[in-house]
Amino acid sequence: DVDNLEIDDEAYLHSVYENDIRYLLSPLIIDKRSPFPFLKNNEIYCAVQLEAKSGVKIGLLPVCDVKKRIITLPAKEEFTHRYVLSEDVILKYAGEIFDNYRIIGKALVRITRNADINTEEAADNDEDFREVMEKLLKKRRKLQSVRMKIKGDLSENAVEYLCNKLDLKQHQIIRVNIPLDLSYVYSLGDIVDNPELFYPKLSPQSPKMLDGTQPIMPQIKEHDVLLKYPFESIKLFIKLLNEAADDKNVVSVKMTLYRLAKNSSIVEALARLAENGKNVLVLIELRARFDESNNIDVSRKLQEAGCTVIFGPKGFKVHSKLLLITKQTENGTECITQVGTGNYNEKTAAIYTDLSYITANSEIAHEAAKVFEALSTHSLPERSELLMVAPFGMQSRIIEHIDAEIEKAKLGKQGYIGIKINSLTDKAIIDKLIEASQNNVKIEMCVRGICCLLPGVAGFTENISIISIVGRFLEHSRIYIFGKNADDRKVFISSADFMTRNTIRRVEVAVPILDKAIADEIVDMFNTILRDNVKARVLSSDGLYRKKIAEGIPLDSQIKFYTQAYENQNTGRELKAYTMPENKRFFARIISNIKNKYGKKKGNK
Repeated sequence: DVDNLEIDDEAYLHSVYENDIRYLLSPLIIDKRSPFPFLKNNEIYCAVQLEAKSGVKIGLLPVCDVKKRIITLPAKEEFTHRYVLSEDVILKYAGEIFDNYRIIGKALVRITRNADINTEEAADNDEDFREVMEKLLKKRRKLQSVRMKIKGDLSENAVEYLCNKLDLKQHQIIRVNIPLDLSYVYSLGDIVDNPELFYPKLSPQSPKMLDGTQPIMPQIKEHDVLLKYPFESIKLFIKLLNEAADDKNVVSVKMTLYRLAKNSSIVEALARLAENGKNVLVLIELRARFDESNNIDVSRKLQEAGCTVIFGPKGFKVHSKLLLITKQTENGTECITQVGTGNYNEKTAAIYTDLSYITANSEIAHEAAKVFEALSTHSLPERSELLMVAPFGMQSRIIEHIDAEIEKAKLGKQGYIGIKINSLTDKAIIDKLIEASQNNVKIEMCVRGICCLLPGVAGFTENISIISIVGRFLEHSRIYIFGKNADDRKVFISSADFMTRNTIRRVEVAVPILDKAIADEIVDMFNTILRDNVKARVLSSDGLYRKKIAEGIPLDSQIKFYTQAYENQNTGRELKAYTMPENKRFFARIISNIKNKYGKKKGNK
């Protein structure tokens, strides 16, 4: 806290302000004679209320001019690391810049602007879609303010003045005592050398189903493959793309892209495929929110490399994760199809839990080819037999599978549905799940986020249980299981949540897991997630989430899967379930204090 520093620290901080910060600032006085400046979205400003004979006068300092946010204070023995934020330093000494005025109040403020842009406007325009999207992105920067966060003390008339200038209402003002932008926390890992403050390091392992020392495509021809992120590495998937670039028999590669890592190795591999003479078709979704600019840049890069680049159909985002590699050999045409639950993104593959199914099955390849055929001709995919493809063949097929479980239950057999998704808002599916529950179908669900269905309501959902897991890694995989017995069970993975925006307003793909061993493995993963008693929260019929009562050995499902990944590599590394890493030094101090206070008495334990 910059306002509670000792004298030597304050002297040091003032020196930093004078020598490294003050000359970077561009002060501005706002009053009746000056037009109100444009405040950038999500940038922090220091607002200083100055005494005025009439009206409100405010001094403004853009904090964004100072790029280094973390200022390290000189070390002291009792602390591991001490730092302050540059905006707090600017706020503390802002009065020195406006020393000709009497300071009435000062605070840090941060404006959030509306981020919604009408992408249909781009689709309806006769201009180049990509260029229209670029113009829309420039508009976004200047959209209406929707919120102002304030940290500090500004008088009510100063806040009212800012509200009038920004067209905000009082309910859109949020006063806080924490940093206005917490993104700086990511960089603490680079400056704090104290492993006790961090999670134990975990590294994605080589997939157990692939031998990375051997060519990938022949292995997929022998058996289907399941990649499990972040427990297993995405590197062998990238190796598959590069292998296709070098294979003289590969004639085409088709792929959908939604969100990508910066400096993506996958984009590099696609460019290399095209440069090696392969026919490369890439559908890149320019409307992926907040990734629009990056995707526009990637689309140009791929086009320059020789790829055929197309964009999603009018009115429908393409959210599916689909890849089709086609080979022509002496024995005819061979294909490899990959369907995933998460983006082709090396960064998120290390922090999101996702599944990626790769198969040489010709029927799945045939249906995947039809999806690409529709998209490349500006139309929407029709209903398929194996794949469930939105917008025309997903919601209805899911309801058909639920109906099949209802029929089993009516015949006195065991009806079962297992679902793992991020969000549940599709009312048609919700109504059908309620109907299934009323017909004694057992339904187990893991819904990480938004859930518009209450379980355990008598007469409606007493056969439905729902948990949410929020752990070290973002739960992102989508799994649909229909049926309990392995003989008639159907298992799918997909990029689609049970939201109408996914099931009927986007292009999504769900793939059936035809390999029995892989289907069993996915079901085992799902059951492990249901048994999680460390990170699981149980949704009750009153709409509240409660921590699951831990019975028996603690089970953190994410750590369990990582343990299995390490065991598959024969590393012998044992990972323990935990909730948060302990700061041993902190606890050691507490124990020391207790010993000093009570331990000297004879007989005390």
